[in-house]
Amino acid sequence: MKIVLVEDEVKAAKSLAGLISQLRPTWSIASTLQSVESAIAYFSKEHGTDLVFMDVQLSDGVSFDIFKSVKIACPIIFCTAYGEYAMDAIKANGIDYILKPFSKEDLEKAIGRVEALGNFFQRNSQPDLNALFSKLGKEEGKKSFLVFQDNKYVTIPTDQIAFFYSRHETTHIVSFQQQTYVIPQSLDQLQGQLSASQFYRLNRQYIINFSAVKEVEHYYGRKLLLHLQVKAPDDLLIGKEKSTAFLSWLSER
Repeated sequence: MKIVLVEDEVKAAKSLAGLISQLRPTWSIASTLQSVESAIAYFSKEHGTDLVFMDVQLSDGVSFDIFKSVKIACPIIFCTAYGEYAMDAIKANGIDYILKPFSKEDLEKAIGRVEALGNFFQRNSQPDLNALFSKLGKEEGKKSFLVFQDNKYVTIPTDQIAFFYSRHETTHIVSFQQQTYVIPQSLDQLQGQLSASQFYRLNRQYIINFSAVKEVEHYYGRKLLLHLQVKAPDDLLIGKEKSTAFLSWLSER
Protein backbone atom coordinates (compact mmCIF):
# COMPACT_ATOMS: atom_id res chain seq x y z
CA MET A 1 0.00 0.00 0.00
CA LYS A 2 1.26 3.47 -0.95
CA ILE A 3 1.08 5.95 1.94
CA VAL A 4 1.42 9.76 2.02
CA LEU A 5 2.04 11.68 5.24
CA VAL A 6 0.94 15.32 5.48
CA GLU A 7 2.65 16.48 8.67
CA ASP A 8 4.77 19.58 9.32
CA GLU A 9 6.39 18.31 12.53
CA VAL A 10 9.47 16.35 11.53
CA LYS A 11 9.61 14.29 14.74
CA ALA A 12 5.91 13.45 14.55
CA ALA A 13 6.26 12.40 10.90
CA LYS A 14 9.24 10.15 11.68
CA SER A 15 7.43 8.63 14.66
CA LEU A 16 4.31 7.95 12.58
CA ALA A 17 6.34 6.45 9.73
CA GLY A 18 8.14 4.20 12.21
CA LEU A 19 4.88 2.93 13.72
CA ILE A 20 3.36 2.30 10.29
CA SER A 21 6.46 0.32 9.32
CA GLN A 22 6.13 -1.78 12.47
CA LEU A 23 2.42 -2.45 11.98
CA ARG A 24 2.44 -2.89 8.20
CA PRO A 25 6.01 -3.73 7.03
CA THR A 26 4.92 -4.11 3.39
CA TRP A 27 3.48 -0.60 3.18
CA SER A 28 5.64 2.16 1.74
CA ILE A 29 5.77 5.90 2.51
CA ALA A 30 5.61 7.51 -0.94
CA SER A 31 5.97 11.09 0.28
CA THR A 32 5.98 13.29 3.38
CA LEU A 33 4.46 16.75 2.83
CA GLN A 34 4.75 19.63 5.29
CA SER A 35 2.33 22.30 4.11
CA VAL A 36 -1.04 23.01 2.51
CA GLU A 37 0.75 24.37 -0.56
CA SER A 38 2.94 21.29 -1.07
CA ALA A 39 -0.03 18.96 -0.51
CA ILE A 40 -2.11 20.76 -3.13
CA ALA A 41 0.77 20.56 -5.61
CA TYR A 42 1.26 16.84 -4.89
CA PHE A 43 -2.38 15.76 -5.06
CA SER A 44 -3.01 17.83 -8.18
CA LYS A 45 -1.26 14.99 -9.98
CA GLU A 46 -2.25 11.32 -9.89
CA HIS A 47 0.16 9.31 -7.73
CA GLY A 48 -1.91 6.23 -7.00
CA THR A 49 -2.02 7.00 -3.28
CA ASP A 50 -3.85 4.38 -1.22
CA LEU A 51 -4.01 6.09 2.19
CA VAL A 52 -3.22 9.54 3.61
CA PHE A 53 -2.30 10.46 7.17
CA MET A 54 -2.90 14.20 7.60
CA ASP A 55 -2.30 16.63 10.45
CA VAL A 56 -5.06 19.24 10.92
CA GLN A 57 -2.82 22.26 11.54
CA LEU A 58 0.04 22.69 9.07
CA SER A 59 2.80 25.25 8.76
CA ASP A 60 0.84 27.45 6.34
CA GLY A 61 -2.75 26.89 7.42
CA VAL A 62 -5.45 24.33 8.19
CA SER A 63 -5.28 21.09 6.20
CA PHE A 64 -8.96 21.33 5.21
CA ASP A 65 -7.88 24.11 2.86
CA ILE A 66 -6.34 21.36 0.73
CA PHE A 67 -9.82 20.06 -0.15
CA LYS A 68 -10.81 23.44 -1.54
CA SER A 69 -8.28 23.00 -4.35
CA VAL A 70 -7.97 19.26 -4.95
CA LYS A 71 -9.95 16.08 -4.51
CA ILE A 72 -8.27 13.25 -2.62
CA ALA A 73 -10.04 10.03 -3.61
CA CYS A 74 -8.63 7.68 -1.00
CA PRO A 75 -9.03 7.09 2.75
CA ILE A 76 -7.71 9.77 5.09
CA ILE A 77 -6.75 9.43 8.73
CA PHE A 78 -6.31 12.74 10.53
CA CYS A 79 -3.67 12.98 13.25
CA THR A 80 -4.75 15.79 15.53
CA ALA A 81 -4.63 17.32 18.99
CA TYR A 82 -8.30 18.36 18.78
CA GLY A 83 -10.59 16.80 21.36
CA GLU A 84 -12.80 13.86 20.47
CA TYR A 85 -15.99 15.90 20.73
CA ALA A 86 -14.75 18.22 18.00
CA MET A 87 -14.01 15.43 15.56
CA ASP A 88 -17.60 14.23 15.12
CA ALA A 89 -17.84 16.25 11.90
CA ILE A 90 -14.85 14.41 10.48
CA LYS A 91 -16.43 11.06 11.37
CA ALA A 92 -19.68 12.16 9.71
CA ASN A 93 -17.77 12.76 6.48
CA GLY A 94 -16.38 9.23 6.30
CA ILE A 95 -12.90 10.12 7.50
CA ASP A 96 -11.12 8.63 10.51
CA TYR A 97 -8.77 10.22 13.04
CA ILE A 98 -6.35 9.51 15.84
CA LEU A 99 -5.62 11.93 18.65
CA LYS A 100 -2.13 13.20 19.45
CA PRO A 101 -0.13 11.96 21.21
CA PHE A 102 -1.22 8.69 19.61
CA SER A 103 -0.19 5.17 20.52
CA LYS A 104 0.57 2.07 18.51
CA GLU A 105 -2.80 0.69 19.60
CA ASP A 106 -4.65 3.80 18.37
CA LEU A 107 -2.94 3.57 15.01
CA GLU A 108 -3.69 -0.15 14.67
CA LYS A 109 -7.40 0.47 15.31
CA ALA A 110 -7.58 3.27 12.73
CA ILE A 111 -5.73 1.24 10.10
CA GLY A 112 -7.94 -1.75 10.86
CA ARG A 113 -11.08 0.28 10.27
CA VAL A 114 -9.76 1.54 6.94
CA GLU A 115 -8.88 -1.99 5.84
CA ALA A 116 -12.30 -3.28 6.89
CA LEU A 117 -14.17 -0.71 4.82
CA GLY A 118 -13.23 -0.66 1.17
CA ASN A 119 -15.26 2.47 0.48
CA PHE A 120 -14.35 4.11 3.79
CA PHE A 121 -13.69 7.49 2.22
CA GLN A 122 -16.58 9.07 0.34
CA ARG A 123 -14.96 9.05 -3.06
CA ASN A 124 -17.76 10.91 -4.81
CA SER A 125 -18.04 13.83 -2.43
CA GLN A 126 -15.81 16.25 -0.60
CA PRO A 127 -16.08 16.80 3.17
CA ASP A 128 -18.50 19.46 4.39
CA LEU A 129 -15.86 22.09 5.09
CA ASN A 130 -18.24 24.46 6.86
CA ALA A 131 -19.28 21.76 9.31
CA LEU A 132 -15.67 20.77 9.86
CA PHE A 133 -14.53 24.29 10.62
CA SER A 134 -17.51 24.87 12.87
CA LYS A 135 -16.88 21.72 14.87
CA LEU A 136 -13.16 22.29 15.07
CA GLY A 137 -13.52 25.60 16.83
CA LYS A 138 -12.93 28.09 14.06
CA GLU A 139 -15.25 30.47 15.92
CA GLU A 140 -15.18 28.84 19.35
CA GLY A 141 -12.41 27.83 21.67
CA LYS A 142 -11.33 27.50 25.26
CA LYS A 143 -12.62 30.47 27.26
CA SER A 144 -10.04 30.53 30.08
CA PHE A 145 -6.94 28.88 31.50
CA LEU A 146 -6.31 27.91 35.10
CA VAL A 147 -2.77 28.76 36.24
CA PHE A 148 -0.94 28.26 39.52
CA GLN A 149 1.28 31.14 40.61
CA ASP A 150 2.44 32.57 43.93
CA ASN A 151 0.80 29.67 45.74
CA LYS A 152 -2.60 30.54 44.23
CA TYR A 153 -4.79 29.29 41.41
CA VAL A 154 -5.83 32.06 39.03
CA THR A 155 -8.20 31.93 36.04
CA ILE A 156 -6.95 33.84 32.98
CA PRO A 157 -9.67 34.63 30.41
CA THR A 158 -8.47 33.66 26.95
CA ASP A 159 -9.41 37.05 25.48
CA GLN A 160 -6.92 38.67 27.89
CA ILE A 161 -4.03 36.61 26.53
CA ALA A 162 -1.81 38.44 24.04
CA PHE A 163 0.30 35.42 23.13
CA PHE A 164 1.64 32.05 24.20
CA TYR A 165 5.30 31.18 23.78
CA SER A 166 7.54 28.22 24.49
CA ARG A 167 11.05 28.41 25.91
CA HIS A 168 13.16 25.45 27.06
CA GLU A 169 10.14 23.11 26.81
CA THR A 170 8.09 25.38 29.09
CA THR A 171 4.96 27.17 27.85
CA HIS A 172 4.19 30.72 28.98
CA ILE A 173 1.08 32.88 28.80
CA VAL A 174 1.64 36.63 28.38
CA SER A 175 -1.41 38.79 29.04
CA PHE A 176 -2.29 42.21 27.66
CA GLN A 177 -1.42 43.48 31.14
CA GLN A 178 2.13 42.17 30.50
CA GLN A 179 1.82 39.49 33.17
CA THR A 180 3.47 36.12 32.52
CA TYR A 181 2.22 32.72 33.67
CA VAL A 182 3.49 29.17 33.19
CA ILE A 183 1.08 26.46 32.03
CA PRO A 184 1.60 22.69 31.58
CA GLN A 185 0.19 22.42 28.03
CA SER A 186 2.47 22.38 25.00
CA LEU A 187 1.81 24.71 22.07
CA ASP A 188 0.66 21.69 20.06
CA GLN A 189 -1.99 20.95 22.69
CA LEU A 190 -3.03 24.60 22.91
CA GLN A 191 -3.52 24.74 19.15
CA GLY A 192 -6.38 22.29 19.45
CA GLN A 193 -8.02 24.27 22.27
CA LEU A 194 -7.96 27.77 20.83
CA SER A 195 -10.20 29.47 18.28
CA ALA A 196 -8.47 29.25 14.90
CA SER A 197 -9.93 32.62 13.90
CA GLN A 198 -8.64 34.37 17.04
CA PHE A 199 -5.23 32.70 17.51
CA TYR A 200 -2.48 31.94 15.00
CA ARG A 201 0.50 29.60 15.30
CA LEU A 202 3.39 31.70 14.02
CA ASN A 203 6.07 29.07 14.48
CA ARG A 204 7.31 26.43 16.92
CA GLN A 205 7.60 29.01 19.71
CA TYR A 206 4.63 31.37 19.37
CA ILE A 207 0.83 31.43 19.16
CA ILE A 208 -0.50 34.99 18.96
CA ASN A 209 -3.91 36.61 19.52
CA PHE A 210 -5.37 38.58 16.62
CA SER A 211 -6.17 41.41 19.05
CA ALA A 212 -2.49 41.62 19.99
CA VAL A 213 -1.33 42.45 16.46
CA LYS A 214 -0.22 46.08 16.26
CA GLU A 215 1.34 46.22 12.80
CA VAL A 216 3.17 44.14 10.23
CA GLU A 217 6.07 45.39 8.14
CA HIS A 218 8.05 43.98 5.25
CA TYR A 219 11.45 42.56 6.15
CA TYR A 220 14.50 41.28 4.29
CA GLY A 221 14.12 38.21 2.11
CA ARG A 222 10.37 38.77 1.60
CA LYS A 223 9.73 38.03 5.25
CA LEU A 224 7.31 39.88 7.51
CA LEU A 225 8.15 41.42 10.88
CA LEU A 226 5.26 41.37 13.31
CA HIS A 227 4.84 43.96 16.07
CA LEU A 228 2.48 43.22 18.96
CA GLN A 229 0.71 45.45 21.46
CA VAL A 230 2.74 43.66 24.13
CA LYS A 231 6.49 43.21 23.63
CA ALA A 232 7.57 39.65 22.90
CA PRO A 233 10.90 38.16 24.05
CA ASP A 234 11.95 37.59 20.42
CA ASP A 235 11.63 39.26 17.03
CA LEU A 236 8.54 37.75 15.41
CA LEU A 237 9.53 37.00 11.82
CA ILE A 238 7.24 35.27 9.35
CA GLY A 239 8.95 33.48 6.47
CA LYS A 240 7.94 34.12 2.88
CA GLU A 241 6.35 30.67 2.66
CA LYS A 242 3.89 31.55 5.44
CA SER A 243 3.38 35.26 4.77
CA THR A 244 0.42 34.83 2.39
CA ALA A 245 -1.40 32.49 4.80
CA PHE A 246 -0.76 34.85 7.70
CA LEU A 247 -2.01 37.93 5.86
CA SER A 248 -5.07 35.95 4.77
CA TRP A 249 -5.74 35.07 8.41
CA LEU A 250 -5.46 38.74 9.36
CA SER A 251 -7.98 39.70 6.66
CA GLU A 252 -10.62 37.10 7.60
CA ARG A 253 -12.68 39.39 9.80
